Amino acid sequence: MLLLGGTAEAGRIAAALAAAGIPAVYSYAGRTAAPKPQPLPTRVGGFGGADGLADFLAAGGFSHLVDATHPFAAEISRNAVAAAGRAGVDLLAYERPAWTAGPGDDWTAVPNLAAAAAVLATGGTVFLAIGRQGLDAFAGLAGRRWLLRLVDPVERPPLENAAVVVDRGPFTVEGDRALMRAHGVTLVVAKNAGGAAAEAKLVAARDLGIPVVMVERPVLPARTVVATVGDLMARLGHPRAPGDAERGV
Repeated sequence: MLLLGGTAEAGRIAAALAAAGIPAVYSYAGRTAAPKPQPLPTRVGGFGGADGLADFLAAGGFSHLVDATHPFAAEISRNAVAAAGRAGVDLLAYERPAWTAGPGDDWTAVPNLAAAAAVLATGGTVFLAIGRQGLDAFAGLAGRRWLLRLVDPVERPPLENAAVVVDRGPFTVEGDRALMRAHGVTLVVAKNAGGAAAEAKLVAARDLGIPVVMVERPVLPARTVVATVGDLMARLGHPRAPGDAERGV
């Protein structure tokens, strides 16, 4: 089995596969400087597109491909669908439930980061809670202050007039409220990644009356989707994984 990972859920899937004695390889992109160790053999880096992934699956004699990448890792997810078809292997995709707005939330939904940049008003401090990938969409915007929270340190802020906080989730509502107050945040931009580990910023924004621009998930090809680690293991013919709490990053 080949597990495409890089998320908290992928780590739990790796642990469940290892505990069940299922031969598997954990693959991740390697964009973070200090990835968490995994209980499976690992490989780092891309495959060279769908054809490269299909060749890797065929050469390794894999019978299953599990896509547990980030909900916004659209390219690798599309490649996984194409590669699984070409290599003749079964594909399962772990997809954490998306966030939905509730009472007290002030969300504006947009289809992508370019659309998010287009709706920002001049002035104020914008918390770009989107990670490092995609910040280029906001590079040409002046007249604003930015708050960036990144997993790894940077030599200089990727955007002008930006404050950078280096931290790794899961985060707390209390901590995110304090962060937003300290930086005078007036707007939050977030990707609808789902999961509990990164939801604190949305609760904090609601508590503080701060509006949110929510970038919706990319549209992906049809595939077999599971929403919990236990369901995935059941699909593989193994009992539900213990402690199947879905947090996400």
